[in-house]
Amino acid sequence: MSIGHTLLGLLEAGPRHGYDLKRAFDEKFGHDRPLAYGQVYSTMSRLLKNGFVEVEGIESGGGPDRKRYAITDAGVTDVDTWLSQPEKPEPYLHSTLYTKVVLALLTGRGAAELLDTQRAEHLRLMRLLTQRKRKGDLADQLVCDHALFHLEADLRWLELTAARLDQLAREVRR
Repeated sequence: MSIGHTLLGLLEAGPRHGYDLKRAFDEKFGHDRPLAYGQVYSTMSRLLKNGFVEVEGIESGGGPDRKRYAITDAGVTDVDTWLSQPEKPEPYLHSTLYTKVVLALLTGRGAAELLDTQRAEHLRLMRLLTQRKRKGDLADQLVCDHALFHLEADLRWLELTAARLDQLAREVRR
């Protein structure tokens, strides 16, 4: 996820302070990984330097000055360009799971046990995501569906690999 583009998109609704941007980001996108304040301010500094935002005002109070950021026309154009470009599909051709299976076979460790352990972990996470999905709003449901579909694909791969483990062992040891 592009943090910069996401913050720019949030600014399209109107000017905000860094604190408000962090809160909006966390509410909409950061359920599992809230954004750190330092990341917000370093990103805003970079966006300011690149001309995508401007400081609309500075408020002083009991603490440090609070800058109110607004998106510029260049920032709107940048978000529009980013949104119109498709994301590159990630085929996962260099999977860590595959590497672990091959290394287990090469070193005489239990590849079947590795696959069983991984399967159990995937199923555990799928149960948690399914519970979260049932309780969540539509945005959370969609995020959970995305993760669940990826985990289902991984499970299919784990099953297929387990079924072909003897053949893979022969090929790896050649």
